[in-house]
Amino acid sequence: MLQYFSADWIFPVSAPPIKNGVIAVGEDGEIKEIFTADEAERLDVSVEKHTGAIVPGFINTHCHLELSHMLAQIPEHTGLVAFVQQIISSRQADAVQIDMAMRNADKQMFENGIVVVGDISNQIASKEIKQRSKIYYHTFVEAMGFNPQRANVIMDYAVGIKNEFAPLPASVVPHAPYSVSPQLFALINEAAEKEDALISIHNQETTNENAFFESKTGGFLDLYRFLGLDITFFEPSKKTSLQTWLPHIKKQKTLLVHNTVSSKEDVEFAKQNHQNLYWCLCPQANLYIENSLPDVDMLIDEEVKITLGTDSLASNKQLNILSEMKTLQQYKNVSFEKLLQWATINGAEFLGLTSLFGSIEVGKKPGLNLIQLSEDFLIENDQVNKLM
Repeated sequence: MLQYFSADWIFPVSAPPIKNGVIAVGEDGEIKEIFTADEAERLDVSVEKHTGAIVPGFINTHCHLELSHMLAQIPEHTGLVAFVQQIISSRQADAVQIDMAMRNADKQMFENGIVVVGDISNQIASKEIKQRSKIYYHTFVEAMGFNPQRANVIMDYAVGIKNEFAPLPASVVPHAPYSVSPQLFALINEAAEKEDALISIHNQETTNENAFFESKTGGFLDLYRFLGLDITFFEPSKKTSLQTWLPHIKKQKTLLVHNTVSSKEDVEFAKQNHQNLYWCLCPQANLYIENSLPDVDMLIDEEVKITLGTDSLASNKQLNILSEMKTLQQYKNVSFEKLLQWATINGAEFLGLTSLFGSIEVGKKPGLNLIQLSEDFLIENDQVNKLM
């Protein structure tokens, strides 16, 4: 039996918006047909009509489900170095508390219209939740270790966790340029090429990151002292962070996350040296931690592929992609249709899921979200009504 949904606007993403269109959906959530307003008038069926806009389910390409128990534990605007120190000091908690927080976060994302999540993990704790979830998860198992002598041990440990996530999709990825040695990068890249795996990496979240690679100065020196790490072996590349680490990842599809201080020169370097990059923006986390946002206009001008993420509840007050879109519309005046592309089809493309998700097309099961827009397509609030 088919259900028929209509709204003031339907945004298929893969096609222009349809005013007063109708979508026919099967019991399994598959899109069976899409009608224009004129075609819909001739339908002899019961149509569920709504005020607002129907859009595909959202895709969150960067989340840390494991940190959900840290909601409101870290003050805002500490800067990344202090934030990382507090994560390290505070992430341990009662296993039951952590599990319950992850379950609540998973439920919150689903209720907020998120259908796919790229999730960062450092342990196996989230597997059972992901197996039972209504959300599709791809797990990025982080490998981190700046000491080159420990690269093989760290990689073996990360691969072990990735294998434990089977049969769920997972891949081993570098945490961040300042926490991964060239030797560990090489092992990650080798494994990714062998398995044709996806890569995700935190990139240029703070000016301290560039300062470390350019001149071995800045706040990361405090972080290594805090961790008790001897980094006398490290010699700065005299290049920015991105220009230092990107040559270690040769060709695999790679998601650069945050990009808060990425410059035009960095983006041009990236485009010249890697043909399969996606740039993930997590604006509310950027504001929470560093109180700054990436140069979104520059990224748009450079025509890079942009996706959206929420980051974790340690650095965000909620896990809601529509809220991230609203923030970018308010702060950066990005058009709704562009934001919707970032929040849906671009993420599906990065994760290799366009056959099911990312757009309202016949044969897909993207989920249907009802949201409220003004007449000039401004997002009125961050409330999502899930239709399917």
